[in-house]
Amino acid sequence: MLTRLRLERFKSWYDTGDIALAPITGLFGANSSGKTSLIQSLLLLKQTADSRDRSSIFQFGGSRTYTDLGDFESVIHGHYATSTMKIELDWKRPKQKPIEIHDTDTDRRVVRSDRMGFKVASRQVESSSGMSLAVDKMSYRAGNAEFGMERIARDERRSPDAKYNLFAEAAFPDRTEFEFKRRRGRRWKDLPPSKCYGFSDRVRSSFQNAGFLSDLEFALEECMDGIYYVGPLRVPPERRYTWVGEQPDHVGQAGERAVQAILAAEKRGDLIGRGRGRRKATLEEYTAHWLRELGLIHEFRVVPISEDRRVFEVRIRKSSNPKSTEVLITDVGFGISQVLPVIVQCFYVPEGSTVIFEQPDIHLHPSVQAGLADVFIDAWKKRGVQIIVESHSEHLLRRLQRRIAEEGVSQDDVGLFFCWAGDSDRASSLTPLELDTYGNISNWPKEFFRDQFDEIAAMADASMARQRYTR
Repeated sequence: MLTRLRLERFKSWYDTGDIALAPITGLFGANSSGKTSLIQSLLLLKQTADSRDRSSIFQFGGSRTYTDLGDFESVIHGHYATSTMKIELDWKRPKQKPIEIHDTDTDRRVVRSDRMGFKVASRQVESSSGMSLAVDKMSYRAGNAEFGMERIARDERRSPDAKYNLFAEAAFPDRTEFEFKRRRGRRWKDLPPSKCYGFSDRVRSSFQNAGFLSDLEFALEECMDGIYYVGPLRVPPERRYTWVGEQPDHVGQAGERAVQAILAAEKRGDLIGRGRGRRKATLEEYTAHWLRELGLIHEFRVVPISEDRRVFEVRIRKSSNPKSTEVLITDVGFGISQVLPVIVQCFYVPEGSTVIFEQPDIHLHPSVQAGLADVFIDAWKKRGVQIIVESHSEHLLRRLQRRIAEEGVSQDDVGLFFCWAGDSDRASSLTPLELDTYGNISNWPKEFFRDQFDEIAAMADASMARQRYTR
């Protein structure tokens, strides 16, 4: 689970400060207030980890990636190409998998912890090939130990190519300091990090006790693998769905594989617990349950229509009347197809995953928007799935507040943030909303969901003015 994020000079953010990410994290605010940029920073790290190009510091994206950020000059705050961009991320590993770091020369344990962190600072520098993006410093933290690489300033007139220094700030349990030990006869080449987070293979071969650095890289890649994303623009429903037995990792950025995910879960025999004494449900059954709870349909089925079971239909019955007609998902309201990927994603991804939703409330009735909060709470409580949601929905927010008051979810499990565009160089600002045990927000921002109140006040003023005029 992601626990902290901090950005400096990333798009509209000059400095976010430390953002404490909760099991259910809500990002609210007006358009162009910086909400999406927070999500994009996580997607930037994820698609960089996924990229096969180890020579690129960041994978800024294209048409087939999670986000297309252009290039460094497009991402750096204020488009000042010489500024330094920083990203910091903390996460907690599953309890059964704490990371252990040993001095590979003596096999003495340095640290064992389920809490990790990563940070990177990068900027454009002059090199032998011209201006290029470089890592100034990158490091990992595990428990109280930190290991990383730092760029050493050199006389660029003589040799513009940078040298990097490997460093460690760690101690053994007996409080003696850990130090990297250079192999005899090996000269460390002036090699930069691989991507924005990797140590060069030659670094590991130059030091006799640096083998554990691969474990740090793997831990970050494992964290990135556990992040899933569904965007705001989801595909419309289809009359027929083809499935040939593939096992998708997730429902897709546009929800295009939601039906295939349901079928894959059934083939694997995946079941979802529904509480003590109750029969476990398939993903199809659990999806139908939530569609009923949201008041959208009464019955939901994915059925084969070909002998080889490769072509399927999604059939829906809206009424509880057994004589009511079953129809295809294409023949009912558009909202069902839009909420379907959201539900399936929450209960299809592996337990303990982080799921990012961008405006999941689009095209949904206010009552369904509110109900999404219950879906997210259920995913966290039953499967430990962390939810990060960017939304404009006051109804979703109010339902979260209500559930805190009803003790359906702890206030500590919900983190709410209001983003707004500041006056200083158009930099975004962030206000953590302070929730009490009754779901009340004690520091409600002046501009937070004021439209409704402004319209009511304006209508009252207009009504009074007309009454005075007619008299």
